Amino acid sequence: MSDIRLEIKDVSKAFGITKALSSVSFNINKGEIHALIGENGSGKSTLTNSLAGIYQKDWGSFILDGKEVNPVNQVEANNEGISIIVQELGTLDGLTVAENIFLGHEEKFVKFGIKNTASMNRKANELLKQYGFDRIKASDMIEHYNFEDRKLVEIVKATYFGPKIVVIDETTTALSREGREELYKHMKRIREEGNTVIFISHDLPEVLSLSDTITVLRDGLYIDTVKSSEIDEDGLKKLMVGRDVTGGYYRADYGEKVSDEVVMKVENVTVPGIISNISFELHKGEILGFGGLSESGMHEVGKACFGASFDREGKVTLADGTQVNDIPTAISHSIAYTSKDRDNESLVMNQSIRDNICLPSLDDLANKAHMLSDKKLKSFADEFAAKMSTKMQSVDQFVSNLSGGNKQKVVLARWIGKDSDILVLDSPTRGIDIKVKQDIYQLMDRMRKSGKSIIMISEELMELIGMCDRIIIMKDGQINGELMRNKDMDENTLIAKMV
Repeated sequence: MSDIRLEIKDVSKAFGITKALSSVSFNINKGEIHALIGENGSGKSTLTNSLAGIYQKDWGSFILDGKEVNPVNQVEANNEGISIIVQELGTLDGLTVAENIFLGHEEKFVKFGIKNTASMNRKANELLKQYGFDRIKASDMIEHYNFEDRKLVEIVKATYFGPKIVVIDETTTALSREGREELYKHMKRIREEGNTVIFISHDLPEVLSLSDTITVLRDGLYIDTVKSSEIDEDGLKKLMVGRDVTGGYYRADYGEKVSDEVVMKVENVTVPGIISNISFELHKGEILGFGGLSESGMHEVGKACFGASFDREGKVTLADGTQVNDIPTAISHSIAYTSKDRDNESLVMNQSIRDNICLPSLDDLANKAHMLSDKKLKSFADEFAAKMSTKMQSVDQFVSNLSGGNKQKVVLARWIGKDSDILVLDSPTRGIDIKVKQDIYQLMDRMRKSGKSIIMISEELMELIGMCDRIIIMKDGQINGELMRNKDMDENTLIAKMV
């Protein structure tokens, strides 16, 4: 009996003139965690979205347990034994948690044409408890939960029915440390049951520790398949990029004095039920990090500094005395903000790359008569999309058609183009490949040296340690410690303050 679960044969897919996949062929076995890696735009998500019925491939075949499958939507894919946890939000507002879990499979709870909501809620609550997510309630509307909790619901939705293949596309970047541990546990369970996980991640240590086999794609082409036990990070980077990745990654300096000049003062900021009495100062040329567990409140701190929090109390004051209470004030006073939830909070998905990059700079780009030139807008967008190495057909392409990592590049290009003095970056490298991460870190370093001030909120502890002058640790909505840049600091130092 063959160990092969899925044969991928000559799969090709194009979006307009862009060849996302070109005759990709390789096999995936039963009972393994098979990682799929590559730079942003390499074709990873296009391949797995085609397998899961989200896209329709142009050519080639998927053969599952000896039978060719061609799902035209996710429900059909589920019926064939294929499920996917997508990179961005895969739950729908306006539905309950239970309705999201059983979306497309409601017939299980219908009798004589009537849906038994109580039965659906009971079953969903049983599953949530079984998965250890019982603080999430089946009858609640999904929009009552934050980004991470919604990803936990997606884990249940994608795995409860025992599919033969579960695709996990960059999901770990949306989860906190505890959420990741839960996901890892379920990935290992799926493997132990003889089923297969296709795991997409840019975190190479995570890939090496979790996966059995790794396939590398580059520019829509199949490059190689290797055993995780027979390769290291440098070997994977070389396969991904096509050459050795050299040069500095994190900052190399220690002991540099940060300016005494305060550019933002946060005093007793409270958002009821989320953060309480948060006070700190941000200095000119400083990278100030915020870390903590998912429910620590650190993400809300970023929103509060940008004037984007509801029911915020307390003061956010700039050096010139301006109080930041709303987003227009923040933007007009040279503050930038990138959200962890880029699709819903950082991008206008049904607009072009050009429109997204130019949006906060429209006043700067207008002439004296307040008129905008298409040529000037295109030139501006081209310049900053190129600075972020955005893979695209042109800046007229809809941002919704980009890979997750390239969407993040557009978010960053927007604020680099705006040339903001204060940048609030929430999870800035989420879904970004190893080479572009390096570029972003080097960009942040250049920014601080030029006098820009950065607040970086991250669940990546090594990122905080490697890039920040000072790290504030949040716990239960309050500040629980402050650590200065130190070459002897390690992850355990931060974790001790977080738990």
